[in-house]
Amino acid sequence: MEHRMVQALEAAFGWGGAEELGTSFVRGHVDDPALVSRIMTPNRLLDIAMRRSLNRPQLRCFREGEEVHPAVYFTDSVSPRGQSLSMVNMRSLGSLLKEGATLILDQANVFDPTMEVACRALQWWSRERVQVNAYLTTNDAAGFPLHWDDHDVLIVQLAGEKDWEVRGTSRTAPMYRDADPNTTPSEEIVWSGTMRPGDVMHIPRGHWHQATRTGSGSGKSLHVTFGITKRTGASWLAWLADWSREQEIFRHDLDRSRTVGHRALADSAARLVVERSPEAFLAAYEQETAPVRHVPFLDIFGPLDSVVCTTQFAPRIEENGETVNVLTSGKKLTLTAEVLPSLRVLLSGRPVHLDQAASAMGAEVAEVAAILVEEEICAPLTPELSLGYTGLVTSALC
Repeated sequence: MEHRMVQALEAAFGWGGAEELGTSFVRGHVDDPALVSRIMTPNRLLDIAMRRSLNRPQLRCFREGEEVHPAVYFTDSVSPRGQSLSMVNMRSLGSLLKEGATLILDQANVFDPTMEVACRALQWWSRERVQVNAYLTTNDAAGFPLHWDDHDVLIVQLAGEKDWEVRGTSRTAPMYRDADPNTTPSEEIVWSGTMRPGDVMHIPRGHWHQATRTGSGSGKSLHVTFGITKRTGASWLAWLADWSREQEIFRHDLDRSRTVGHRALADSAARLVVERSPEAFLAAYEQETAPVRHVPFLDIFGPLDSVVCTTQFAPRIEENGETVNVLTSGKKLTLTAEVLPSLRVLLSGRPVHLDQAASAMGAEVAEVAAILVEEEICAPLTPELSLGYTGLVTSALC
């Protein structure tokens, strides 16, 4: 999938792919105002908050460095039949933002198609799980105090300005669940300055950082943070523990009086480590991750005219002479080799308009598309989902 934002980030950082992710702090600039405003705007963020039933911690508001109690800006919307639905009180939220506050929407990719597609593109690019949070700060509100994240982040400044300080790590490769709480900030300042629209930044896992508008006066700041959680050696060992349950020796109780059995257990564990390598774990992680939610295809609503591949990671295609296998989302599909050209187009991650594809490739592309939609590998390209691709990802046959 070729996404304009991913290409712009690579150019801004001077990267040739995802290999540099997590290696070092880097800043850059995206010299394309239209792309920056296309990703997200303050009003679009507020529109999401207005139209959806959101609750803490999905949506949070901070003022003077402290979290505002949800009762201040949430209210119950009661229907004529007495049904209650928690909704944001936009007047109260507006008052908070006028005074100076920070509004945070976690996992914006769940609620906004543009954010969904951007995260999917980053996942195909990095081959790791990605989510995006949006941060809207007004006037001279403070941000979070100095902290570190247990994942790599890509930050895109979309509107206004915000002051940042980034420091080095005080523990190598810290983790959320770790042997050390890692509570002492590093004194090494890697960079401090102001992020303006189009500025981008990569902060690797463990780097201490903070952002604020304190002292900036009237104004705003909107940025999105793409969190990329990479697999670790501990992730691999947890995966091995799941595989160990297949073997009877690992399912027995540990007997303190049978040290011979303990040695046999250790030998079996050593064999399992060899049989299930880190490479096998990474491949399985990509191929077995469950598909995302999408609108189901129902022919009573009309024919299937456009589709797009919505798997978490790029599907793997294996050619086997007269057949071809598609491995993704915990599934393995086997089809005839004649449909390989259709598969490459349909699994490209780019929108496919079936009439156009049939004219270029033959009628079988529609049949293959129907199979992939049925298996939840592709999804109907609804007008709402299409918004996430428009102007950012070109059609597969463009």
